[in-house]
Formats: sequence, C-alpha cells, structure tokens
Amino acid sequence: MTKCSRACVIRVMAALWQACHNGGLSALERSTPLRKILFPLASLMLAATPAAAQTSQGSADTPQAKPDQSWAIHAQATLVVQGVGGFASPYSGDNSLLPRQTEETADATLYLGVRPWKGAELWVNPEIDQGFGLSNTLGAAGFPSAEAYKVGKSNPYFKLQRAFLRQTIALGGAAMTLDAAANQLRTTTTANRIVITAGKIGVGDVFDTNAYAHDPRGDFLNWSLVDTGSFDYAANAWGYTYGAAAEWYQGDWTGRVGLFTLSTIPNGVALGTNLRQNEVAVEIEHRHTIGGQAGAVRITGFRNHGFFARYDDAVALAQVTGGVPDLSQVRRVQNRTGIALNIEQSVTANLGLFLRAGTTDGDLETYDFTDIDRTIALGGALKGKAWGRPQDTLGFAAVRNGISSNFQRYLAAGGIGVLVGDGALPHPGDEQIFETYYAIRPVGWASITLDYQHIANPGYNRDRGPVNVFAMRLHAGF
Repeated sequence: MTKCSRACVIRVMAALWQACHNGGLSALERSTPLRKILFPLASLMLAATPAAAQTSQGSADTPQAKPDQSWAIHAQATLVVQGVGGFASPYSGDNSLLPRQTEETADATLYLGVRPWKGAELWVNPEIDQGFGLSNTLGAAGFPSAEAYKVGKSNPYFKLQRAFLRQTIALGGAAMTLDAAANQLRTTTTANRIVITAGKIGVGDVFDTNAYAHDPRGDFLNWSLVDTGSFDYAANAWGYTYGAAAEWYQGDWTGRVGLFTLSTIPNGVALGTNLRQNEVAVEIEHRHTIGGQAGAVRITGFRNHGFFARYDDAVALAQVTGGVPDLSQVRRVQNRTGIALNIEQSVTANLGLFLRAGTTDGDLETYDFTDIDRTIALGGALKGKAWGRPQDTLGFAAVRNGISSNFQRYLAAGGIGVLVGDGALPHPGDEQIFETYYAIRPVGWASITLDYQHIANPGYNRDRGPVNVFAMRLHAGF
C-alpha cells in the first residue's frame, strides 16, 4: 500500500460524507445501494489483494518503468449547442420532435481518484449539469445528442454521477501498464487479470465499449451510435446505476458479467434501493490483429427483470375502456432480454471502422434506455494526416433503428414510449440516421467539433421529417 493511501481514502470519504450531511447530495445519492455494494465489497477485494500482489511480484517479466499512481485529479467541461430547422410536421403528440428550435447543454466533471491499497482504485465524479435537449430530449429514438439527459434544467445543478471501487488482480502473463486517464490510475499489472468494479457507475463504462463510437464528448453524438440502440441498459435519467461487474482477461479474450439495479419506474430519475428490479449483463470479447491492425469483437447480452408492460396488453385495455393505451396499468413482473454485436477494426494508422447490431424483445416496453427493438450501425473515424491535420478527426456513420409490430400498434393507438410518441402512427417506418462530425484539436487538451445529422422518419413516423440537425461542441479536459 502506498504511503498516503489510507489518509487519502479517509479524506475523500470524509469529504463525501460531509457533502451528504450538508445537503450537497440528494437523498438519491445517500441511498443504501452505494453503501451496501461499495463498502462490503472493499473487504472482499482487500482479502484478495495479497495473493494478487504475490503473483505480480513473483513474475520475472514485470519490470515497472513508472510507479503506480497513488492519486489523480482529472477534469472536463463540454458545451453542445444544437439546432434544427423546419421539417414536415402535420401533427404532433406529447413526445414529438418539434421544428425550428435551438438548445444547449453544458456539463463540468471532476474525476478524483486514490489508491487505497495495491491494485485498488477509488473514484468519485462530482458533476455540474445544465441545459436541455431538443424538445426536452424527445421525438427520436436515435436522439441526436447523448450529452442531453432525460431531464433538463435551466440552472446549473450538482450530481454525484459516479462513486466506485475497482480492484485489479494480476493473474500472470506479460507485464503491462494501464495508462493514466479519467477514472483510471496508471497501474502496472499483467495481461491476464481479474477486474472487479462496484458502486455507482454507468453500465457503458464496462460493457459495449467501442474505440470509435462511445464518447459523446469526443466522437459521435447520436444515442444509437454512442451505444447499441437496442441495449436497454440499467440507468437513471442521467445514465448511471448501482451495481457491480467482474471482468476476466485471459490472453486475447475477456469475459464480463454484471448485476445492476433498474430505475424505480421506466425512464425514472430515482434508482431502486434494492435488486428487486435488476439487470444481468454478460459480454464476451475477443481481441485480434488483421494485417497488423488491432480490432475487437464483442457479443453482449442482457436480461432485465422487473415490472414491465406488454404493448398489446395496454392496447387491449384501452379498447375496453375507450381511453389511450397506458403502460402503467398493465405492468407485471416479467423478463426482457436482448443481444448485441459490436465490432471495431483499425484499417490503417489513420482509419478505423466499427459495426454495431442488436435486437431485443419487442413485445415488452423499453425500460431505461430508448425505444429501439432492432438496430444496425456502421461507421468510422479518419485522422486528418492526409490533408495535413493529423490531430483532427472526421467521423461518419449511418444507423437504422426499428421497432416491433406490437410497438407500432401501441403508438398508432396514441401511446407514448420513453422518447417517441406522436399521438398517431398511420405510416410507420424505420428511423434512418446519418451523422458526420469534424473535430478540430488546436491543443492537446481541447477540441472544437462541428456535427451534422440527418434523421429520416423520426419517431418511426413517415409523416414527419426528414430532420436536419446541426451542432457545435466545445470540449476541454485534462
């Protein structure tokens, strides 16, 4: 254990505890899952550490070029201004995307990390958010800004988005160093290892990652490009949840499994305080090289367990009562499952491509992500070396999102989903989205991005659109 690790941990935890009692954190942030998941697991991780340390020290091929970091502070700030012009909108409902509007979102995050003992990292991410997505983040299942949460506020507000403990246990193999980054201390370990993460995190921190399409602060903005659109991952309205995940790295393979709590109601602000409603996520990843260029293939599956509604049940009840279909009236305990494919491949030193595809149970309502039952996305990123701007990046991608016939009938009867619902759907069609961006990096710690998206059939409605969305993103971080 490093010299200052115990003192650092005590100071960080004391600061968090004081923030809770001073009202800096909401009751949500003080709720029991964080305490139940984070702190009991610490003793388990600590118990596992001596064996891990012995494995690492006993390996003859574990030179340490740089010492492991004991602590780190990183920060980022992002501003996105996004606007849409006129488009066909013969009718609209509660969840419709409206023409002729401009909105902005802003956020600033601190990444505070300490190493309480060998192989362990404790991180907290306090954040200040402000702003609104277009139409209050409604109107398209592939929503055009992943920087826009499902809640919007005019005034800045504070959230503790992440607070988690990570333990890395070396299992042998080639020595390697995990480079320092936000939420990652520089760590010397081995290629074969186990990584356990527990606390408040984003499911996408561990699952469904992609080198070219996973960061709305640096690459694509559209929700269905940042993540696989049909992956209904557990999250509150800001995209975070309580839970734990374990990863086993062995050679070119990695297996992952996680257990997370769902929000109390679909698309809700509050997370469950127990695992009565939960998600199990599993993933298998294989890393490879083709022509000397690195790539990876990931297959991700999920099972959500909770109080969900069937679209046909809501429509049937509405036909009897003469009202509009209401999912809340027909929810019962059920399971919703899905599977996704995620491929990334470097083609040259400057060009990388990706493919995502997924499907899920379209009979049941979406719970925590967005209204997509099937999706396929293809795109890439090209560095600007060919035109003398090697620090710049040009991104390009196309995605097609669809929903089940059951969901279509529900929307046609006037129902609304998590993000979509125009009050009618006489002419359904798949959402078809094209996005391109150009990121200019004048200095290493900042970027300016111009982004354009074309959305055909927003909300799966052929009567509306097409929609042209323009955005500018300013980002800085260290």
